[in-house]
Amino acid sequence: MTPSRSHLVLIPSYNTGPILAETLAAARAAWAPVWLVSDGSTDGAADALRDDPGTDFRVITMPRNGGKGSAVLAGLAEAARLGFTHALVMDADGQHPAAQIGEFMAASMAAPGAMVLGKPVFGPEAPALRVGGRRISNGWANLETLWSGIGDSLFGFRVYPIAPLLRIMQAQASMRRFDFDPEAAVRLVWAGVPAINLPAHVRYVPVAEGGVSHFRYGRDNLLLTRMHARLFIGFLGRLPWLLGRKFTRRAG
Repeated sequence: MTPSRSHLVLIPSYNTGPILAETLAAARAAWAPVWLVSDGSTDGAADALRDDPGTDFRVITMPRNGGKGSAVLAGLAEAARLGFTHALVMDADGQHPAAQIGEFMAASMAAPGAMVLGKPVFGPEAPALRVGGRRISNGWANLETLWSGIGDSLFGFRVYPIAPLLRIMQAQASMRRFDFDPEAAVRLVWAGVPAINLPAHVRYVPVAEGGVSHFRYGRDNLLLTRMHARLFIGFLGRLPWLLGRKFTRRAG
């Protein structure tokens, strides 16, 4: 496989356990380069992993846990420094479809000014509370962008154009933890980045097979509530401009 010099796979990980090796193997079979950002992990799963320049595999180690957004930001900054223009971000816990990496990268290369968002296709094993609960965040995200095309605000299997996302993240202190995915999508739409939505299959890995989740319903839903309150205030200030842009596009 010839490594891409514009698009890389970026995998943030925090205490993902043995399934990390499975995720990395699947990603590396589908694409190169693949970078892992170990976000202050203490479970030892990433301890034996090192940069492998011959296969374009890199490991970025964060000294302490800062959250998914912080890990992504570290990866984006380094990728931009080395000249990469796009990053496919995927979770390390085995839920995201590594087999679809090529499809998403191709869509990004065909429309480099856009972000490519995964729209989850859930199986029967998916927790009903997780499936139903995301509709609330999706509703808010669509309102905050005047229904500009965010198919799913929470699903983290995405290709981002690095430059605009890096500018957005470096300009503020938010988007560092579980709030990263929805806020990134909303703020990129505000910045004029269009969204392409592609279906992506979700695999919920049972605990017996190494599945792990750091999602906490109370803590993370409170974080999302605060985030959408902050975004809604920003939306109100941008409303005249967003309406003008929407009508201009329709007229065109």
